[in-house]
Amino acid sequence: MRVMKFLCVAVLLALPLAAVADARDIPGSADWYLFIDLEKMKSEEAGKPLYDWLREEALVEVKEEAGVDIDKEIKKLTAFSVKGEGPVIVIEGDLSDETRDKVMALIAAGGDISPLKASGRTYYRLGDEEGNIDYENGDVNITLDSLEDGGWISLDVKDRILVTGGEAQMKALLANKGRVPRPTRSKDTMLVLTADKTLIQAGMNTAHLEDDGDDDLDSKILRNTEQVAFLLAVVANKIAIEAELTTSEPEMAESLASVARGLISLVAFDDSMDAETVAMLQSTKIQAKGNSLNLSLAVDPNLVVRTIGN
Repeated sequence: MRVMKFLCVAVLLALPLAAVADARDIPGSADWYLFIDLEKMKSEEAGKPLYDWLREEALVEVKEEAGVDIDKEIKKLTAFSVKGEGPVIVIEGDLSDETRDKVMALIAAGGDISPLKASGRTYYRLGDEEGNIDYENGDVNITLDSLEDGGWISLDVKDRILVTGGEAQMKALLANKGRVPRPTRSKDTMLVLTADKTLIQAGMNTAHLEDDGDDDLDSKILRNTEQVAFLLAVVANKIAIEAELTTSEPEMAESLASVARGLISLVAFDDSMDAETVAMLQSTKIQAKGNSLNLSLAVDPNLVVRTIGN
C-alpha cells in the first residue's frame, strides 16, 4: 500500500513543475518520463474524484501563489530527461495572455529577455548559469533544480510552453513545431504502459541509478531492476493501476513476484485495514514472465483518493 501511495503522490504532486505529448513519444534514451492528461482526468467520471483531490492539494495553491489557473489553462503535461542532454518540459493548454506575461516576467527576473531565433520562432535563456531565478515579488525565490546550468524557454508555439535543459533540444522542438519527434523503436526503448483512457504515465531507467546505500525495501527493489513503468487509466468506470518492472535476470522477476504476493498476504491480516482496502489488495494481479514483473488492479476512484489522502 505504501508503494502505491508513494507512486501516486510522487507523480501527482509533480504537477507544479511539470509538463505534454504522449509518453509513446518519449525518446528511448530517456532516463525518466512523466505524462499527465488533466483534460481527460476531469472529463472522465472515474477520473473526477482524483482531479478534485489534485485541485484541492496543489492546483488551488498554484493559483493563489503564482496566479496561474491550471484548472482552466493546462490540458496536458509531459516531461522527460535524456542523459547528457537534460530535461524537456512541454506544457499544453489554453494559455491566457496574463499567464504568458507572468512567464515573461520570470524570464526577465532570472534570464535574458533578448530574443533568440530558431526555425522562425523565438526562445529565451531561462535562469542563470546555476539554474536560479530570483523573482522579487513577495520575496518569492524560484530555483530550477532540474536545470542545473540554466535552461531555455519558448512561448512561440501555439498553446504550448516549451522548456529545455539544452539549447539544441529547444532548436529541435521548435523545428518540429513544439512536438517531440516520435522515436525509432529498438530494444533500448523506454518501457511505456498504455491504455485507451490514460490519465498518468511515468517511468524510469533504474539501471543508471547510483546505489544510495539505503537498505529499505523500495531501494532493494530498485537495485534489482533495469526499468520501471507506471500507468493510471480509466477502465470500466474504475481507476486501473498498473506497474511493470524489468529485471536483469528472470529469477529476480520471480523472486520479486513472490515478495509482492507475500506482502499483500501480510497486509491483508492488518486489523486496522478496512474490508474494502483488503479486497482491493487481494484482487491485485501479479505476473512474472521472463525478466518482467507486472502488477495490476482496478480500484474504485474514491478509494484511490482516500489512500493517497491519508
